Amino acid sequence: MMKRSLILETGDVFIGTAFGSVEASEGEVVFTTGMTGYQETLSDPSYCGQIVTMTYPLIGNYGINRDDFESIEPAIKGLVVRELTDTPSNFRSDATLNELFVLKNIPGIEGIDTRKLTRIIRELGSVKGVLSAAGEEVNVDEVVAKLKNTTFRTDQVEQVSTKRPYPSPGRGKRVVLVDFGMKHGILRELNKRDCDVMVVPYNTTAEQIMAIYPDGIMLSNGPGDPKDVPEAIEMLQGLIGKIPIFGICLGHQLFALASGGDTFKLKFGHRGANHPVKDLESGRTEITSQNHGYAVDEESLKGTRLKVTHIALNDGTVEGLAHLDVPAFTVQYHPEASPGPEDSNHLFDRFIELMNANVKGEKQHA
Repeated sequence: MMKRSLILETGDVFIGTAFGSVEASEGEVVFTTGMTGYQETLSDPSYCGQIVTMTYPLIGNYGINRDDFESIEPAIKGLVVRELTDTPSNFRSDATLNELFVLKNIPGIEGIDTRKLTRIIRELGSVKGVLSAAGEEVNVDEVVAKLKNTTFRTDQVEQVSTKRPYPSPGRGKRVVLVDFGMKHGILRELNKRDCDVMVVPYNTTAEQIMAIYPDGIMLSNGPGDPKDVPEAIEMLQGLIGKIPIFGICLGHQLFALASGGDTFKLKFGHRGANHPVKDLESGRTEITSQNHGYAVDEESLKGTRLKVTHIALNDGTVEGLAHLDVPAFTVQYHPEASPGPEDSNHLFDRFIELMNANVKGEKQHA
């Protein structure tokens, strides 16, 4: 059992036991509050470049299975847990969490005070951190000094987006799904509704998308700052008003930017499967799954043709938008869940209805 250190740019040091890869890793340290769904969390591309802290104390107890991945290759830089179970008990389990992390070369640390770490992040905001190599003795002062002067990569979307288009055939509505770091749960929900899906890279142009003759466009989730993806903003500006659009998470933020709004970085983000969101039109509150570090600035929407449709009940931030003139809506949270509650799954049906109404309207106009 080799020791490993988690060192923060604040100078805080946590010493625990290493699991997974023996190599060192650095990234933005964040926390997620989900009680279950660690497999979906570690394989969510939106965590690209981040060291993820699980606030629930016992992780790995139901193992890893072949079905619950949200991407083929996990993009996280490391995992922090209070207690790791190495003897999972579940009929679906194919491997332990440790075995997966060894296979994917991802470092982890267990046995530290994750409550203390979470309080630091809540108080100071997301911080840069380093997971040392397993068994390595480190000079903390040198590591902290290096961290303070380190600038992490800003091309996370390019790292996790598909490199070339590919189809997921169906006989229903044709949907172009723009992959900014797509969770497979989004694709699964479209497949359930028999959509004829074409998944395209983040830097696909508006002209290339329209050449596919879609009935609708789905904007996926993804990692990082939406302002680091100017290609997508330009693409959306060429599509808004031409075709129905549904955006999720990063797709929601990019749609706001393309429509004249602005975004900002949250202090420590929204990550977990228990975030209450209020639908301002129906008055209904739904429990949602979330994973984002940026949000739409509500004040910036004045003068645009966007209206706020949903708000977060924890902090009042914008959680949903609709365009006043064209068939387009977005949400900041994850209606496909994976992991999390399925309260908002109906939004995929709303997207289908929007596409149906648009086709009907075009025929009547013709």
